[in-house]
Amino acid sequence: MYYAGIDIGSLSTETVILDDAGRVVSYDISATGANSRLSGEQSFARALEGGSLSAEEIRFVVGTGYGRISLPIATKTVTEITCHARGARHLFPKTRTIIDIGGQDSKVIRLAEDGKVADFAMNDKCAAGTGRFLEVMARALEVELVEMGPLSLRSTELIPISSMCTVFAESEVISLVAQSKPTEDILNSIHHSICTRIVAMVDRVGLEPELTMTGGVAKNLGVVEHIRSMAEMDPNVPQEPQIVGALGAALIALGLA
Repeated sequence: MYYAGIDIGSLSTETVILDDAGRVVSYDISATGANSRLSGEQSFARALEGGSLSAEEIRFVVGTGYGRISLPIATKTVTEITCHARGARHLFPKTRTIIDIGGQDSKVIRLAEDGKVADFAMNDKCAAGTGRFLEVMARALEVELVEMGPLSLRSTELIPISSMCTVFAESEVISLVAQSKPTEDILNSIHHSICTRIVAMVDRVGLEPELTMTGGVAKNLGVVEHIRSMAEMDPNVPQEPQIVGALGAALIALGLA
């Protein structure tokens, strides 16, 4: 039999399917549309297809993420805090601190020695410090999201970006473009601004080694480098950081079945 975790986030939906031994059989990453229920069902269907499985072979499904309450195929729902903790700890067993930067929220989670959540801080009221913030800045600079990290690493100057608001920060970026500031310097400064907010959250919950980064923004090398510098610690970055929440949900499904 097989076990599934479905993480319905604000911008993307992920499904992970495990076998009885806890091995990943298949996973899917899709954009979350206007209908979170449909997004979850479609992602689940694609993951089934990728593993050449039928829905009848899935013994237990755990839903997580903000859209979990709209997922009727879930046997149980669990918070994303718990699922990210479980997924990160599975990939890196010594993990004690998790930074999860998602599409429209960011989280810092501190774990106890036994892997249980000891404390967390969450920003879900403002786009600053999230993937959405990066999307807005990429559009303002006419740069592809995947290019932001590598390009920012070529920066030679850090330019202060003072605004805490995405709208005003975008105006600052447009002003910097008008001043002919190099794109790589602007990108580096954007990443620094995001990470300053994230590290402030880390300070609130406390930093314990090892540090693991999850969420789609962990694919951005510029952000990872700033976290490494500010935290004075090398973060673990999973091969596919975007599925860690769904992986944790699937592991919980395996444990509950």
